[in-house]
Amino acid sequence: MSEVKLPSLNALRAFAVVGAHLNLKTAAEALFVTPSALSHQIRGLEQHLDMQLFHRNQHGLKLTIAGEKLLPDVQEAFKLLSDSINSLQAKAEQHVLTVSMLSTFAMRWFIPRLARFQQLHPDIEVRISTSIEPVDFKREDVDCAIRSGHGNWPELHVDKLFSEQLTPVCSPEIQLLNTEALRSQTLLHARLRPDDWHIWLHSAGADGLRAAHEQTYETRNFAIQAAIDGLGIAIVDPALVKDELLSGRLIQPFAQSLPSENAYHLVSPPEREPSVSLQAFRIWLLNEARK
Repeated sequence: MSEVKLPSLNALRAFAVVGAHLNLKTAAEALFVTPSALSHQIRGLEQHLDMQLFHRNQHGLKLTIAGEKLLPDVQEAFKLLSDSINSLQAKAEQHVLTVSMLSTFAMRWFIPRLARFQQLHPDIEVRISTSIEPVDFKREDVDCAIRSGHGNWPELHVDKLFSEQLTPVCSPEIQLLNTEALRSQTLLHARLRPDDWHIWLHSAGADGLRAAHEQTYETRNFAIQAAIDGLGIAIVDPALVKDELLSGRLIQPFAQSLPSENAYHLVSPPEREPSVSLQAFRIWLLNEARK
């Protein structure tokens, strides 16, 4: 049996839409083409099939017997095609994981470790979204988030990663023998963490100490870079500057590292069934945090 040459998909799509509306103008608007172009496609399809699909009169269009027989099959074929494509796209999206976090945490802790996750799961694409605002999982296209705080968020699924600590760090060019030496220095602050220095100084028994200069940056990342460049002393979680401390670009001039009331947590919406990608990410992240 010889193979039947099928009409073009464009012609069949035109027939399905015109058949649904029985009005060339309305169908043309739905397909974003002109009525004349649509009429030309229908006539081409009729010529290809060698049969009339519509009766045309002053009242509009009406399907012929052949058109009535063909229309539901063509519409079902396009529905199957659409469903199949949507299914493939949905499966592809399952391998994309969008994670929201603070920019400093992303730069200083998360991204340096991300290659290890990609080696374990090369099929999962991790997309990083940085924001200081709490995530609205109902409105934002985000799978999970890493946030710092007390962790008491009953409306979310919460996994504690590790507790925060606070310690001063600076360039090795700056020599500090004791906390009194801070009076002649520049203390570097992050705008979103205005109380960190006050909390640490209080724990060190240096309440009321006023430094010669104060400098505030938009993020802790900027404050850390300023400390590396010798512009002053930053107060940070040592976990965020581990590489800089190991390499000697930064030093920890005081032994006291103050445990914070806050911790880093992985949060996700409890009402959603976690995807395979999110489950794999959670397991990996908890293992990294334990290290």
